Amino acid sequence: MAKSERPQQDVPTELLGGLIERVTFHNDNNGFCVLRIKARGHRDLVTLVGHAAAVTAGEWITASGIWVTDRDHGLQFKAAFLKVSAPTSREGIEKYLGSGMIRGIGPVYAKKLVKAFGEQVFTVIEETPERLAEVDGIGPIRRERMVAAWADQKVIREIMLFLHTHGVGTARAVRIFKTYGIDAVRIMTENPYRLARDIHGIGFKTADAIAMKMGIAQNAPIRVQAGISYALMEARDDGHCGLPHEALTPLAEQLLEVPIDAIEAAIAAEIQEGTLIADQVQNTPGVFLAPLYRNEQGIAQILKKLCAGQAPWSGIAADAAMDWVQKRLDIVLADSQKAAIRMVLQEKVALITGGPGVGKTTLVNAILHILDAKKLRIVLAAPTGRAAKRMSETTGKEAKTIHRLLEINPLGGGFKRREDYPLECDLLVLDECSMIDVPLMHALLKALPPTAGLLMVGDPDQLPSVGPGQVLADLIAAQTLPEVHLTEVFRQAAQSRIIRAAHQIHAGHLPDLRPPEKLSDFYFIDVEDPAEAADKLVKVVTTHIPRRFHLNPLRDIQVLCPMNRSALGARALNDALQTALNGESTPLVEKFGRRFAPGDKVMQIQNDYEKDVFNGDIGFVQAVDTEENTLTVDFEDRMVSYGFGELDLLQPAYAITVHKSQGSEYPAVVIPLSTQHYPMLQRNLLYTAVTRGKTLVILIGQKKAVAMATRNGSSKRRWTKLCDWMI
Repeated sequence: MAKSERPQQDVPTELLGGLIERVTFHNDNNGFCVLRIKARGHRDLVTLVGHAAAVTAGEWITASGIWVTDRDHGLQFKAAFLKVSAPTSREGIEKYLGSGMIRGIGPVYAKKLVKAFGEQVFTVIEETPERLAEVDGIGPIRRERMVAAWADQKVIREIMLFLHTHGVGTARAVRIFKTYGIDAVRIMTENPYRLARDIHGIGFKTADAIAMKMGIAQNAPIRVQAGISYALMEARDDGHCGLPHEALTPLAEQLLEVPIDAIEAAIAAEIQEGTLIADQVQNTPGVFLAPLYRNEQGIAQILKKLCAGQAPWSGIAADAAMDWVQKRLDIVLADSQKAAIRMVLQEKVALITGGPGVGKTTLVNAILHILDAKKLRIVLAAPTGRAAKRMSETTGKEAKTIHRLLEINPLGGGFKRREDYPLECDLLVLDECSMIDVPLMHALLKALPPTAGLLMVGDPDQLPSVGPGQVLADLIAAQTLPEVHLTEVFRQAAQSRIIRAAHQIHAGHLPDLRPPEKLSDFYFIDVEDPAEAADKLVKVVTTHIPRRFHLNPLRDIQVLCPMNRSALGARALNDALQTALNGESTPLVEKFGRRFAPGDKVMQIQNDYEKDVFNGDIGFVQAVDTEENTLTVDFEDRMVSYGFGELDLLQPAYAITVHKSQGSEYPAVVIPLSTQHYPMLQRNLLYTAVTRGKTLVILIGQKKAVAMATRNGSSKRRWTKLCDWMI
């Protein structure tokens, strides 16, 4: 919604009551909502804006506030106070049941149930569920599902009643119930700070607000210790494995507003309990989250043991093998590639690094053919589904994501492949190693048999992993593993303006932004005004590229944004592109401030081991079932079902951030760049974005922003210890 005009201070407060006809928008994080109300005394529906922890169509609302005229949306009732009550009228109950609150009851069955039982529907479901058989279409299976769902809802309602008192919304209440079950209220009462540790989407501040209302003192040890862990978890989300002591204490002091003595005592207590570990972090006294500390230490230990062994392919004559593979593949290897093959054939663990167009793919293919001829068991893996698919296409061999290779344990969320159930291979080849974080690399190395070799391939100049650590950069910096860094750009690749632009950006030079004389693979569209650039981008994606390059705007073109916010950010562009490309699709479901319909391009934004989908996976909505309250997504021919309450796991993916694109490659990428993106305009971000495009890259925006990103070669420092462990 646009910002409302500021009301006059002397305007008297009015009261408004009515039935919620539709929830137009509800932000679960801050409770902001836009509702359409069938209000008493008003013939037409009224638009109400305010804040509510949870709100559902069919409920009765009582509000106090003022009438304002919004510039874009007209007359609205702006509520300062808002109270929501359970429905009691037949109309309200029907809307409530049909809104998706109970899986298995949609609008059709809601109407049937109200017709059969009137205002007693809730009592029948809870106390005499056998009577549900009186409703046509409700058999034993549907009845059991409804009763089970209602029982869950009853527990959830009790939890929600407890949480709403403390300002927590519906979606989080459902997550709490899923995590703790019937023990939820007891656990929260004993230690509300467990919420921040155990449940995705609930941070320290929410848990702290609950704790304060429960009477936990500001300087209570339980609070200060939880705050210390929270500060380090925030640092982990920024890529750090630990923090210098001198950086942690002011962060905690600002967060907790307690004396420094209390913070030092809490850090000491957390170290004593083993939650934190004190050690040097890059020659500075620091504090680590214990799991990340052990992950980095474990990576180094395993790699050192692997290097000490003999490779399963030792004894291969390198020169003869290279002569053979060149004839076999009809290629001519460059001197740098021959040096890399010699190194790999001599070493058990090796790194191959380099940017685009330097022959990494040709080199890896040659190595695989040589070792394959020796009947070695070779396993290929990459961090993302798209990277694994590309690896399969370039090598002709099956490649898996690391998660699928390690075999997810859906119950515990860990991996089945470990030391006691290792991978069956003589060589593991890992691609896109720059985006593998510390916990995933440790899990992978634990599953690698001690006799196997390891070949890691990557581009160290791309963005580091989204998760904690900088594994590839630290392994290179330690200089203890054999590495070949390829720099020679081959003639065919050098003809690509994408490749030339990428290497110019990497060198800190402004790429050639002049219009090409003929059809090209790299373009810059100069637009100064961000709003105008956004409109231009939508036309480029929906019309110009499909017409000129015969590419599908949904499946072949990906918009990559430096950040989520701003007029040229992923959120705003997603709304515009979704409207342009799929705005007429129905049926539609609106949840968590987003809307979804069949045909929408969506991305999973959190690992879900039970569904076997992972952060960054992109798919297309296949169906929206408003009766069953489910949405089905096709992730590359694999159908995954979501309940409407789980749709916070998805977001539209017409436009995504550059960070989310790591490990992926697209036929065409469109990159908006504006000085509004200033916090994220860094050389490695622009380099990563440009190298995601396979056949077409288009920059849209300000030349000044491109220059700022190119000049800014200083990436944010990450506090890690892997380099130290490797030396």
